[in-house]
Amino acid sequence: MSKIMKISTKAGPPLRDFPIVCVGGSAGGLDAYIRLLQNLPADMGVAIVIVNHITSMPTHLHEVLPRFTTMPVDLITESLLIVPNHVFIIPENRDLHVLNGEFLLKPISKPRGWPDVITVFLRSLTQYWDGKLIAIIVSGYDGDGAAALCGIQEIGGITIAQKLSTAKQPDMPESAIESGCIDFVLSPEDIAKVIVQTARVEA
Repeated sequence: MSKIMKISTKAGPPLRDFPIVCVGGSAGGLDAYIRLLQNLPADMGVAIVIVNHITSMPTHLHEVLPRFTTMPVDLITESLLIVPNHVFIIPENRDLHVLNGEFLLKPISKPRGWPDVITVFLRSLTQYWDGKLIAIIVSGYDGDGAAALCGIQEIGGITIAQKLSTAKQPDMPESAIESGCIDFVLSPEDIAKVIVQTARVEA
């Protein structure tokens, strides 16, 4: 409760000491997002940020995912305040950053080929977020996110790859594992357990 009160006050900077969970995926990612959210309580005190690296069409995740969680699900807009117990969705064709407790949207830095929006966001978190970080790479093509995982570990964050046998498209979690900077390789259901345990420790 005290954290929510701090966030809502107009005095002082936004609170930035609660955990952020970044879930990066693309092809087949919807299945992983659903299975993960279905196993997360709504009052953990963490912010869930889903960074989908498919950029060729508008996202509808903010319309689909509310069926599977009681947490509010918001499509990220410029300068949106980051608060716990929410699910945030990256919009299409934008790079996502954080600064002073808010989301910043910038033109996508890699408009051709496979995007690297997950890597961009994770690197921003390592520089500008004070709370615990959990980086999760789930089903998808290519290797977006893998290049930032060692940086997450270096600042004490947790890195997780989806178990390949549970991923509809294993390329992205496989690349994450090959980075050598993954702490856990788990199914979405077991990933949820790690998030809950971490949230309890940080509370």
